[in-house]
Amino acid sequence: MANHLNFDIYDLELTAVSNNSELRRLLIATANRSILVVEDINCSIELKDRSTDELPQESDEPNDPRYKKVTLSGLLNFIDGLWSSCGDERIIIFTTDYKEKLDPALLRPGRMDMHIHMSYCTPSAFKALALNYLEIKDHHLFNKIEEHIETTEVSPAEVAEQLMRNDTVDKILEGLIEFLKVKKIENEQVKAKKEEQELKNKEKAMIKGTDSKVKKNEEVDEQVMRNDRVDKVLEGLVELLKAKKSQNDQD
Repeated sequence: MANHLNFDIYDLELTAVSNNSELRRLLIATANRSILVVEDINCSIELKDRSTDELPQESDEPNDPRYKKVTLSGLLNFIDGLWSSCGDERIIIFTTDYKEKLDPALLRPGRMDMHIHMSYCTPSAFKALALNYLEIKDHHLFNKIEEHIETTEVSPAEVAEQLMRNDTVDKILEGLIEFLKVKKIENEQVKAKKEEQELKNKEKAMIKGTDSKVKKNEEVDEQVMRNDRVDKVLEGLVELLKAKKSQNDQD
């Protein structure tokens, strides 16, 4: 984007910014016709959804420890507040792996005007990569590669890495096909292990619940089989059940 638009580009690390005032100064210092990139914004500062998580209160007092950090309010003002208008042709790009964890106020139109999902590689993305790296628009292996890409979860970066090999076009594309075959097998193995682990966890939970029931039944049987008068046995059973209920509540 920066090359295409001939814009300057800035990489902003929010964790290195001490407070909202410094963030504002950095914004003013950036040049016109520039791109400002904030990577992994969900890991930088507290930007969780305020409707589900209670965030620390903000402070404008310099001596308050809460003042010495960038806040959600400061970032919102940074994006579309008064100071954000001090400049022309500025693009701000945020990246995140967990969009759902960000506060809706940060995601709404006017602050983040365009949301782009970076998915796994698609056939059209592969063709664009082939054009960029191999300078070809078509090849007799394209159909086979596209079939593999449609059924394999592989990132564009992984495909690009295969296309950057120093070899002939045929060898590179054949190598990509083999890579996609291996990648598909690896994905299936990972998926199978995950499903197996989930099944084991469910079985453990069921066994734990069964053991608990068996233990309770054994305790009841033991109480009933006591060699005592019926009323004493029943009174003892009532006390046992009360004690078990209290223990379960504490757990």
